[in-house]
Amino acid sequence: MKKIWPFSFYFLFFAAIAAYSPYMVLCLQSLEFTGTQIGVMIGITPLITLVSVPFWTRLADRTNGHRWIMSSTMLIGIASLVILPYLTTYLVVFGLAIFFNVFFAPVGALADSATMFMLGNQKDLFGRLRLGGTIGFGITASVAGVFVENNGIKAAFWVAAGLFFLGFLVSQQLVHGKGAKVEITQRGGILELIKSPPWLIFLLLAFTGGVAFSALNSYFFPFMKELGADESTMGLALTIGTIAEIPVMLLVNRMIKRFKAYGLLIFSLVVTGLRFVLLAVAGGPVFVLIFQILNGFTFPIMWVAGVSYADENAPEGLRATVQGLFGAAVLGVGAAVGGFFGGLLLENLGGQGLYLTIGTAIFVILAIVTAFRRKLPAKIIPASFEL
Repeated sequence: MKKIWPFSFYFLFFAAIAAYSPYMVLCLQSLEFTGTQIGVMIGITPLITLVSVPFWTRLADRTNGHRWIMSSTMLIGIASLVILPYLTTYLVVFGLAIFFNVFFAPVGALADSATMFMLGNQKDLFGRLRLGGTIGFGITASVAGVFVENNGIKAAFWVAAGLFFLGFLVSQQLVHGKGAKVEITQRGGILELIKSPPWLIFLLLAFTGGVAFSALNSYFFPFMKELGADESTMGLALTIGTIAEIPVMLLVNRMIKRFKAYGLLIFSLVVTGLRFVLLAVAGGPVFVLIFQILNGFTFPIMWVAGVSYADENAPEGLRATVQGLFGAAVLGVGAAVGGFFGGLLLENLGGQGLYLTIGTAIFVILAIVTAFRRKLPAKIIPASFEL
């Protein structure tokens, strides 16, 4: 396979995310929306992902229309980003945000599914291709802060739209696997996955990672603003976090072979909880920059481990669908809960209270999962779910 295509897609895709996503809440604050309004928007819009991702990925598997679905949803999402900076009314912005999530949500899952298919028997190299996203995010993050400081927050959305469009062009080179031919088989496979205790545990862990990702991604800059950081320092924080990802992503294939997908998933969430607690006690922007070193061991590893586990345990013909379920748990319900309650916590407890609360919740969920898993019969735990 030509690994340059998925690598390049991830580069552009995450570069676009770095251009606009960290500034979303600041943009909403500049429109004088209340903390409750922002929390509702950040919290509810990802719930659309919970429905739209499984819908689109299932449709792709049923029709083998992965490419046209990915292309059309990308173009509609790009148009939404171009329009967004011109809007000022809450209900209109809220409506467009929902529209964006309906159509753009499946892009990541379809790209992951295509990449795993293209890798064939080299699936352990997924992390290295996903490294393209780390590099793209880091490069953009390093200049986005200065760019926004000089041109305003709205310009970030237009830059993101341009980068997403380049990603759309590159996506035409991705190769997608074929989906299930019989609808009843697909339905049965999905139901069996949902009823399976190991999959329920996996989806709960994915949900936890989504809560953490949303709380950090949506409220990190407002938190730094509370600590007195300017936009350039915020951009520097993202750059440090991205640089910390590079060596981890280069070695993640070995880590998966050594600890398996489940062990790596647990490890990433433990470090995530620790990172949140450290942010809660940070006394200033300098400490936040230091704690950014942990970034490589949190969401990036969790995502690679989750994609790997989903691919290893996907029923035949349901690879895109299973990636959609994982994406919905992380970027759908998990992001919704993290976004909604994150907004409320930020308004009532401040950024430090927000991260202390969620960090503590992560450790509680891990304790519950560990206790529940020990009661499961060994015969129903798949090999990829073992430490």
